[in-house]
Amino acid sequence: MRKISKAERLNTFKEVSLGFSQDEAVEEAKRCLQCRDPSCIRGCPLEIDIKGFVGSIARRKFKEAIEKIREKNPLPAICGRVCPQENLCQERCVLNKKGEPIKIGYLERFVADWERENNLRKNFNFIEKREEKIAVIGSGPAGLSFSFEMAKKGFKVTLFEALHKAGGVLRYGIPEFRLPKDVLDKEIEYIKNLGIEVITDFFVGKTKTIEELKKEGFKLFFLGLGAGSPKFLGIEGENLNQVYSANEFLVRVNLMKSYLFPQYHTPVKIGRKVGVIGAGNVAFDCARVALRLKSKVFIIYRRGELEMPARKEEIENAKEEGVEFIFLATPKKIISDREGNVKGMVCLRNELKEEDETGRRVPFPVEGSDFLVDLDTVIIAIGTQANPLIKEIIPDIDLTDKGFVKVNEYFQTSVSYIFAGGDIVSGNATVINAIYQAKKAVFFAQRFLNNV
Repeated sequence: MRKISKAERLNTFKEVSLGFSQDEAVEEAKRCLQCRDPSCIRGCPLEIDIKGFVGSIARRKFKEAIEKIREKNPLPAICGRVCPQENLCQERCVLNKKGEPIKIGYLERFVADWERENNLRKNFNFIEKREEKIAVIGSGPAGLSFSFEMAKKGFKVTLFEALHKAGGVLRYGIPEFRLPKDVLDKEIEYIKNLGIEVITDFFVGKTKTIEELKKEGFKLFFLGLGAGSPKFLGIEGENLNQVYSANEFLVRVNLMKSYLFPQYHTPVKIGRKVGVIGAGNVAFDCARVALRLKSKVFIIYRRGELEMPARKEEIENAKEEGVEFIFLATPKKIISDREGNVKGMVCLRNELKEEDETGRRVPFPVEGSDFLVDLDTVIIAIGTQANPLIKEIIPDIDLTDKGFVKVNEYFQTSVSYIFAGGDIVSGNATVINAIYQAKKAVFFAQRFLNNV
């Protein structure tokens, strides 16, 4: 896919990938063999009719293509940008045996963007109207998807979001250069078109409790809170000035628009040299944001390049933009100057030994191999954990040992009228996984309401 120039990227937060033109999309779609038994569909958690929508694109029937996708996926413009297709549907494409798979994600993005650019909006005809009121807590991918599917079935849905804008991790976690906020806003508008009420600045558990909402007539609740609590390294110096969790750093930039200071009065203090700990997609988001804030950036990772879990596309973009890498390094302590600001970080060299359950080799620090990395800012991007405020929202709900919401095979919690899905159930995962869980929860939530 075509991209904006490397030079332009470092001076803008505009989306890097430019997308397919109509002719490029049609040419790519025509490569599809239209297999009799399309294995790509089995690789998609949502079981989208990939063969069908790709075939429609090949015939330039773009409206038909997007309608096929939206039968299963309420967020195609988002999934077309951030879903790890290379590990899912595209990995199953039979063309892998001889060369490159069909770029299914790029094609999904193309028709979703075509729909938006042509201002097409489906008018929904509800088979039946239901009187039950449904409350959805959290407006990330799970909450948006559950709201959409329940509203399609005729239920009255209200979506509660604690922040001042809807979108959850899609808004505060993913930078503009990967997911433009106007794209997100349009997808949310599409969902609201079903009559869903979205209430922001509303913290369920404080603004109003579950019990108070029940008295207002809400019959069923869905938790789509995400896993928004950061993990830390547990080393000396993590409380110094200019040590950020990835959560805080990305919220300041993406949601609070710190990169547009002084137009927005929400600056973020960042030094000349930034070290990002971790090598997942979030770490690369932090690194590429820091580059655009005019810093020299190092990704510091305990394993080697081949073991990095981030998408290959994001690794490639980061390399092109100038991110540098320090591999086989375990942070030992962060050191400070006299004012309590970050001055650098002491690391240990690692050796990789036997593989763990993920198939990656386990790093072991080598004693006495200490070395110093000169840094002004440290961003810790080693994953997230369960939202610690769950018990404030539902005091009686059962949690797992790691603090995630415990659900049965029906995505029903220990409180019978409360269902849950997404990262608050499974831990930090993908957008497509959150959508999948929400759609499964919808089936069982409707069955529950039918039997009440």
